[in-house]
Amino acid sequence: MKVLLTLAISTNLTLAGSAIAQEALDLDDLAQELANPLASLVSIPLQMNWDRNIGPQDAGDRLTTNIQPVIPFGVTEDWNLITRTIVPVTWQEDIFPGAGSQFGLGDMSTSLFLSPSKITEGGFTWGVGPILLLPTATDDLLGAEKWGAGPTAVGLVQRGPWTAGALVNHVWSFAGDGDRSDINRTFMQPFAAYTTDTAWTFSIQSESAYDWTANDWAVPVNVSASKMLLLGGLPVSLQGGVGYWATAPDNGPEGFRFRLQFTLLFPR
Repeated sequence: MKVLLTLAISTNLTLAGSAIAQEALDLDDLAQELANPLASLVSIPLQMNWDRNIGPQDAGDRLTTNIQPVIPFGVTEDWNLITRTIVPVTWQEDIFPGAGSQFGLGDMSTSLFLSPSKITEGGFTWGVGPILLLPTATDDLLGAEKWGAGPTAVGLVQRGPWTAGALVNHVWSFAGDGDRSDINRTFMQPFAAYTTDTAWTFSIQSESAYDWTANDWAVPVNVSASKMLLLGGLPVSLQGGVGYWATAPDNGPEGFRFRLQFTLLFPR
């Protein structure tokens, strides 16, 4: 009887250990998939960014919550279509003297990437398509009041625990309020990330933009750490980060910025 009890306990511990190891392995894989913006993975990131020292008197603050669903579709056996939408919800205050505070929806953007369904043996993958800017802002100080469109592309390499690449797009306005400035803007997001075997990911990236109309750069440099875990059986990623505005327009944010992100994942 003691022998049977010992064998049963030993078997249960072995199975439990295997399950834990498999769970850790799966979370590790998911963390690396999440670092790839073209992965065949449904995710819903909720990203909060706090920027400070806005306006001519450096008195403004802005808190932007970006809801960013990513949904891939299988077009054929060899090609995927990945949709990436950004819905900003913004609170801001004193962005210029007498502006007061605003809260509401900003301008929404949607990008479509046609991408190979398989990464090459060297770990390279890419995607190209259009980006569309929609004038969905609920306050004229939260958006450009312009329709815009243009091309977008992303390319990256994944080798071992490393992911590195860049996303770029360019948006021109083609309709909207004639009294507002036209949009002619290039966006560049170089990124690099390292994922550990315990499902931690450490990353550095920039979300640089150049306004060809105003001849102004906006260049924040962001570093972050994220952890993949299970919450109620559902994989989620928790991220915290800090950034610094290397350069910005005269009335743009300055100094340090802060980021928190919560991402829900729905593996296929």
